[in-house]
Amino acid sequence: MKDNNWRDTVSRFRSLRPKSLKASSDGLLKNSSWWKVAYRFKEYIRPERWLIAGSLLALLTATFVRLLKPLPLAFAVDHILVSVVEHVDKIDDGIANEQAVNNVQVENTMFGIAIDSIDNHYLLLGCAVAVIVIALLMAAGSYFSTVGLSLAGSRILAKVRSDLFAHLLGLSMSFHSKAKNGDLTMRLVSDVGMLREAVVTALMPMLANIFVLSGMLAVMMYLDWKLTLFAVASLPLLWFTTKRSGKRIHEVSREQRKKEGGMASKASEYIASIRTIQSLSLEGETIRSFEGNNSQSRTQEVKSKKLAAGLERRVDILVAFVTAFVLFYGASSVMENQMSPGELIVFMSYLNNSFRPVREYAKYTARLSKALAAGERIVDLLDRKPDIADKPGAKNLTETRGEIHFDHVRFAYRDAGQNETAVLKDVDFTILSGESVAIVGPSGSGKTTLTSLLLRLYEPAGGTVRIDGEDIRNYTINSMRKHIAVVPQDNLLFGLSIRDNIALGAVHNEGKVSHSEIIAAAKLANAHDFISEMPDGYNTILSERGGSLSGGQRQRIAIARAAISQSPILVLDEPTVGLDRESESHVIAALHNLMKSRTTIVITHDLAFAATTDRIIFIEKGVVVEQGSHAQLLAAGGQYASWWKMQIN
Repeated sequence: MKDNNWRDTVSRFRSLRPKSLKASSDGLLKNSSWWKVAYRFKEYIRPERWLIAGSLLALLTATFVRLLKPLPLAFAVDHILVSVVEHVDKIDDGIANEQAVNNVQVENTMFGIAIDSIDNHYLLLGCAVAVIVIALLMAAGSYFSTVGLSLAGSRILAKVRSDLFAHLLGLSMSFHSKAKNGDLTMRLVSDVGMLREAVVTALMPMLANIFVLSGMLAVMMYLDWKLTLFAVASLPLLWFTTKRSGKRIHEVSREQRKKEGGMASKASEYIASIRTIQSLSLEGETIRSFEGNNSQSRTQEVKSKKLAAGLERRVDILVAFVTAFVLFYGASSVMENQMSPGELIVFMSYLNNSFRPVREYAKYTARLSKALAAGERIVDLLDRKPDIADKPGAKNLTETRGEIHFDHVRFAYRDAGQNETAVLKDVDFTILSGESVAIVGPSGSGKTTLTSLLLRLYEPAGGTVRIDGEDIRNYTINSMRKHIAVVPQDNLLFGLSIRDNIALGAVHNEGKVSHSEIIAAAKLANAHDFISEMPDGYNTILSERGGSLSGGQRQRIAIARAAISQSPILVLDEPTVGLDRESESHVIAALHNLMKSRTTIVITHDLAFAATTDRIIFIEKGVVVEQGSHAQLLAAGGQYASWWKMQIN
């Protein structure tokens, strides 16, 4: 009956509690930085929950075994050494003789065993063995917990890193055009590594020590509740000190990670531009710029170290005051026979261990703050939604004739301040299946933007892009892009073999192609001869970005990659720019081979190449000014004809 009354009282109390209080407490948990990071990683943690649970159990076992660590010493002091001293005093008083000292017996029992029947040497040996056993148990628990947590942390964050990389590849061009590559690389590599190290080496052990604190406090209360209450009373002050300083350290650490991200971006940008820097003798300016970022990062690092060092010393001083008081009061209790020397040793040992979580937080606060800042940066990236994604119910594009229609398309780029710059204005034209169309016009008129919209790298602000009469947004992005082969202006070749670089184009078969297919694609691209002349032929490993090849050679390998894709739609973006006459002739011949039986869009300033296509579309300021065959546009005497005359002359 009493139970039911209690439940009714609790229910009434809960019903009277303001809803806003619960909402605010829930919000506090959700807004907690560590909670936010842990909650975001819950799907990664779940598969490793049993390994984590086992590791934490081993860690808790090792920590609780530490409770036994001072007991052998306390036993030796109280039951052996003190008895010996008492007998020595009796000898001095003439009550005993030398033989009595050698055969000192302890006059009490333990666990039902009469200790006074056991020789002191055996008792001391038992204490020594107990010390070794306790140490072995602690070592085993610590070993298994460290290995287990490290394994779980490595697995979890390896999966996080893989998903983060895949997520970065899926983010839209509107994100990547504003993001800094060095900072993204730092988040992907350095931030994930820092988070893993801090969680395994600092956070988990500190949490385990907080759990075992309850066990130590229970024993301390049993030994002397007054001293325990005094020690516990100091914990809120210690916690307030660490919490306040920890917040400041976290703010500094977050700013430092931003500075380091900026420094990584600068380094990445400068290394990628090393040819330009050396050619223009910009080494001095570049070094000064990098040193400026480095100095800012160093300033934040020093500030963080100062705050962490100050916190550690304040905690040490507070702990010293509490320890000094407990030592004075405890020793006085021993002298008044209210506490044994062994009990004081146990109490002092537990007191020191009870402050361990606070000390460890003070010690690791800078590392934990950096790890938290790194975790926030990772979560920030993972939570970014791509501007362009498959809409619900999108279908796979399995085959296509290759007919393309830009249906009254409008588009504008937005800068960081969300200011729009109109690029395309009501562009409307159709490219028939198998037709080759050159898009020409002044720089900045929106030519490349058209191909970006076709590939769904951006979405149009108005109008529709269609393939075979169907809005491309009705198709899944991946399946649609597999039907479009691209030869970009700046061809990116990877640090792989030539064979593997060409095979990457086989998106229809996940890169699995035969060697004969690779050779056929290379021959179509007029690349087989120069590849065969290399020492390792198709197995030649290229340098980063294909820097070991000439521009014409890189372009022909890119054409071979497009050829092997067997895609019905082909996009050529300035394919001959920057090539000498000989390389250009090889590339154009390869392109004509590639364009056969494909719907082809050619973005070019080379009007001689444009003249070989079926139709030419002239765009200026985002508007289609004129279109037709080369002969028709020359006869019309418009802007294309004027451009032609300028290039010919």
